[in-house]
Amino acid sequence: MNNSANPHILVVDDDPDILELLRYNLTKEGYRVDCATDGDAALRAFPEVNPDLILLDLMMPRKSGLDVARQLQSDPKTSSVPIIMLTAKGEESDIVIGLELGASDYIVKPFSMRVLLARIRSALRRSNPIEIKSQSSTATGLEILSERFEARINGVDVGLTATEFRLLQLLNTHPGRVFTRNQLVNSVRGESYAVTDRSVDVHITSLRKKLGNFSSIIETVRGVGYRRKD
Repeated sequence: MNNSANPHILVVDDDPDILELLRYNLTKEGYRVDCATDGDAALRAFPEVNPDLILLDLMMPRKSGLDVARQLQSDPKTSSVPIIMLTAKGEESDIVIGLELGASDYIVKPFSMRVLLARIRSALRRSNPIEIKSQSSTATGLEILSERFEARINGVDVGLTATEFRLLQLLNTHPGRVFTRNQLVNSVRGESYAVTDRSVDVHITSLRKKLGNFSSIIETVRGVGYRRKD
C-alpha cells in the first residue's frame, strides 16, 4: 500500500464513459487514479500502480471482475487491497460470490457518486487497521504467543479462537487505550467477516471466561468499548 497522503485508486471498467466519469470525480476529490479497460490489463498494471483500492467492474470481456478478484485475493501480496465491485442490477449471485472472495463492498450501476465516494472512504479506513504488535507475554503466568495464536496460563493453552486471540492481542499491546467496538471489529475482520459490533461483546465475554483469574485485565468502558488495564 502507498504511504502517500493521497490514496491511489485503480479503476477497472470496459466502458470508457464510466472510466472518464470516475477518473474526473476521484481526481477532483484528491485521489490519484489509474484506469484499466479489462481484467488482464488490471492485473498487468497492479504491480506498477500499487493501488490502495480497486474499483472493479464485474462484467468485462476476456477476464471478468470475479476472476480478477479471485486472483488478487489468492496472493498474500495483494489480498489486503480493498476491492469495491461495480455491478449491474440483477447480478445478486455475482455479488455474493464477490463478497465471499473478499471484496470489501459493491456498488450497483447506475450509482450515486456521493454514495460511491463515501464507500471508498469507508473501505480505505477499514484497510488501515490499528497495528497489532508482536507480544510474547502480558503478566506473570499469562503468555501470549503471537506466532502460534495461543494464550497460555501457567504453561497451559486456554484454547482461544482466532477472533478471541486477536482481540486479546490488540488490547494487550495497547494498555490503557480505549477501543470502540467498531475499532475492535475492524482489527479482527481479517479473521472473521461474521464479526459485528454486538457480537464483540459475546467474544469478550467468552475471552474473559477462558482467562479465568486474568479476566480483570480487560475493562469495560461503559458506552464506548474496552481497554486493557494498565
